[in-house]
Amino acid sequence: MSDLFTDDYAASADAADPLRRFRAQFHMPRFGDVEQAYFVGNSLGLQPRGARAQVEDVLDKWAMEAVEGHFRGNSQWMTYHGLVGAQLAEIVGAQPEEVVAMNSLTANLHFLMVGFYRPTAERPAILMEAGAFPSDRYALESQVRFHGFDPATDLIEVQPGDDGLFGIDAIAAAVAEHGHRLALVLWPGVQYRTGEAFDLAEITRLGHAAGAIVGFDLAHAAGNLPLRLHDSGADFAVWCHYKYLNSGPGAVAGAFVHARHADTDRPRFAGWWGHDASTRFRMGPDFQPTPGADGWQLSNPPILGLAPLRASLDLFTEAGMPALRAKSEALTGYLATLIRSELDAVLDIATPADPARRGAQLSLRVRGGREQGRNLFEHLAGNGVLGDWREPDVIRISPAPLYNNHADVLRFVRAVQRWRDA
Repeated sequence: MSDLFTDDYAASADAADPLRRFRAQFHMPRFGDVEQAYFVGNSLGLQPRGARAQVEDVLDKWAMEAVEGHFRGNSQWMTYHGLVGAQLAEIVGAQPEEVVAMNSLTANLHFLMVGFYRPTAERPAILMEAGAFPSDRYALESQVRFHGFDPATDLIEVQPGDDGLFGIDAIAAAVAEHGHRLALVLWPGVQYRTGEAFDLAEITRLGHAAGAIVGFDLAHAAGNLPLRLHDSGADFAVWCHYKYLNSGPGAVAGAFVHARHADTDRPRFAGWWGHDASTRFRMGPDFQPTPGADGWQLSNPPILGLAPLRASLDLFTEAGMPALRAKSEALTGYLATLIRSELDAVLDIATPADPARRGAQLSLRVRGGREQGRNLFEHLAGNGVLGDWREPDVIRISPAPLYNNHADVLRFVRAVQRWRDA
C-alpha cells in the first residue's frame, strides 16, 4: 500500500496548502455530524459565505432607496454589471471590454450566433464534437434549421477515437475535410462527459485558416483552467457561473466577444441595455451599440442574480488562477495516482492522463458496466461522498481547489474500497 494512502500524508499535504484558508469561506454541505465530501463543483459550486451579504446589500438598498438605488452609491444598479467585468476578464484571460455577465449560457450562445453564425449556400456548416452537452446540440441544430439548412448534412459532429477522446489531430482532420463548407466551429473548452480539455488557440487557428468563425462553450472551463481568450483569437465564447465559479443555481452567465469585433456591424438582436450608455436614456429610436461585449446585452441586468457572483469573484481574485491551477493539478493528480495504485481493478479513468489535457474533473467508469457503476455511485452518496452521474456509465469526481482538499480525495478512495470489499 502506498504511503500516499494514509491520513498523515493527506493531513500534511493539506497543512502545506497555501490556499487551505479558502475552504472556510464556503458553506460545506453536511452528512450527519460531518462535512460531506463534495466533488460536484463541475455541476453546482458551493455557496460562498460572502454571497448572503451581497444579496442582502441589494435587498437593503431596494428596501431603503427603491428606484433611487439605480443611481446611489458605489454599488448602484445602473452600473452594477460593470462591477464584475475586470475580475471576470482576469479569470478568462480577456480585456475588460471583451466580457459581460448577462442572461444564461444557452441564451448567450443563441444571441451571439445571430451575429457570428452567418451561413451561406457555400458555407452553411457548423463543426462540433459528437456527444456534446445536449443543450449545445439543440441550440446548434435549431440554428441550422432556422437558417434553412439541414442538420443531417450541415451539423458536422467530430467523432472521438476508440478511447473516447478527441485530441487535436481529430479536430484538425475534420477541419481539413470540411473546412470549405464551415461557417462556424463551436467547441467546448472542456468536454463535459470525459473532462478532456482543449487548446483554444490551436482550434481557433485551424478554424480561421479554413475561413470559419470560431466560438467556445466554456461551461466546464471557466474558473477551472487558466484561459487566454483574447490571445487565443477566438471570435466569441460563452460560459456559466454556477459551476466552478460558485454563483448559485441558474446564475447569470458570461460572454466574450473579441476586441476586433468591438465595433462590428454584424447583425445582432438589440435591446436597450446594449445601447451606448452615454445616450441610452435619450430614448431615441435608433440603436447605437456600446462598443465591446456590453453591446450584446438586451435587458437591464438582474441585480439579485449578479450579487452572489461578486462574492465568488472576490475569492478568485484573492487566490489567483495560477495558484488555483497548481492546487487543482495536485488534487486531481493525487486522485489519479490513488486510483491507479489502489483501485485499478475497479475504476477506469476516462479523462486524459496528461494534466495539460484535463482540468479538475476525472471521469470514471466502473469495470463491470453501467449497473455496477450506478451501484457504486449510490454507495458513495450513501456514505457522504458526492460526485455526479452522467449517462451512460460515467461517475464524475471534480476536486475544486477553492474548497476541496487531499483528505476529501482520500475519503473518496476509501469509500470505493469499502464498496469493492463488501
